[in-house]
Amino acid sequence: MDEGTSFKEPAGGRWTIVIAGILIHLCLGSIYAYGVLRNPLQDHFVSLGLQPSAMEMTWPFIVFLAFFSITMPLAGPYIQKLGPMKVTMIGGTLCGLGWIAASFATSPLMLIPLYGMIGGIGVGIAYGAPIAASGLWFPDRRGLAVGLTVLGFGFSSAAITYSSRFLLDSGWEIMSILQLFGVVFILASILLSLKLKFPPSGWKPAGGTMAAAGPVGPSLTRDKMVKTTAFKGLWICYTIGALAGLTAIGISGPVGEEVFANAGLSPESSSALIFTLILPFAIFNGIGRPIFGALTDKFSVRNTAAVTFLLIITACLVMYLGYSSVWAYIFAFSILWGCLGGWLAIAPAATATLFGAKESAKNYGLVFTAYGAGAIIGGIISAQARDLLASFQPFFIVVALLGVVGIAVVYTMLWPPQAEPE
Repeated sequence: MDEGTSFKEPAGGRWTIVIAGILIHLCLGSIYAYGVLRNPLQDHFVSLGLQPSAMEMTWPFIVFLAFFSITMPLAGPYIQKLGPMKVTMIGGTLCGLGWIAASFATSPLMLIPLYGMIGGIGVGIAYGAPIAASGLWFPDRRGLAVGLTVLGFGFSSAAITYSSRFLLDSGWEIMSILQLFGVVFILASILLSLKLKFPPSGWKPAGGTMAAAGPVGPSLTRDKMVKTTAFKGLWICYTIGALAGLTAIGISGPVGEEVFANAGLSPESSSALIFTLILPFAIFNGIGRPIFGALTDKFSVRNTAAVTFLLIITACLVMYLGYSSVWAYIFAFSILWGCLGGWLAIAPAATATLFGAKESAKNYGLVFTAYGAGAIIGGIISAQARDLLASFQPFFIVVALLGVVGIAVVYTMLWPPQAEPE
């Protein structure tokens, strides 16, 4: 009997699956620290005689997320075939190797294959395995369990940022820090993955009740899912949510510098404040996952998704109109980081609810391509706004308009497949 069909519950109970998933995602979510790490990386390249543009420094982030999202649907079938333990070991090792390889980059261009491709593929392979395991062990609290599992992904940016700052202040070179992280991620992923396995088919918790996430759709294969209006609606909504949040994370540092300069702060004060704010931003990103996951369980996918878009619209308008206000920046970026965390819980829970839990590992992999699309589109728009218009400010109006589109899509397309016309 292989690990994917074992009838033994994990030692310590099913919550140990969630705990292992949190810690695994703490390693995988290190990409979110790029918005802060890009400054010391850029300084390193400047010391080598280069003058990287905003777009050049953004491409590694875009490519990482693109390969992450492309690999997710490819890894889905292997999660079900090989089990979550083996898949996580492979992906986590590649993720760590990406960080180690990045330490040898001598230009932003070299970061693209070393960090972006290798690391992105590794995260794409491993990311869905703990989510799939948690969702199957918690059919009664799917949204909450998935939200907690990806909690580590949200807190990772703070962990990496603060540990990087400590190491930099202690005299470490940025490239040596990347090597250290890579080794830690490899070892942690291998050890933690030993806790991951699937419950037997049809398993239900003793005395458990199923999550009330709104009307439930039939169990659909990937081929059937892609033909539904619900899939198209979920994909569009996820793209918009990911675009808003991922881009905000990637440009937190540069936008903070612009806003704080407009507010009259010195470069030194701006840098210190940006560093200080990473922790509260990461907390919003982290707690957004279980909060919105639980809301999806309690209310519905549609209503919870609509709430995120209302928050995104509000945050972007506040940021656009208050581009010289420190408090506007803090409010807007807290909301945007939090809503991204929310979508990373809403989307997998919605996939299982709308299209069935049986094929959720495969199906969510395809839905997750929206994450990559959002990263690419948002990264290009924001970088071009900065390079062509000398400011990131116009980007926020674009995202506010997309939030309006998201609300329209939620209530016209995001319905269970059995409501589809024949």
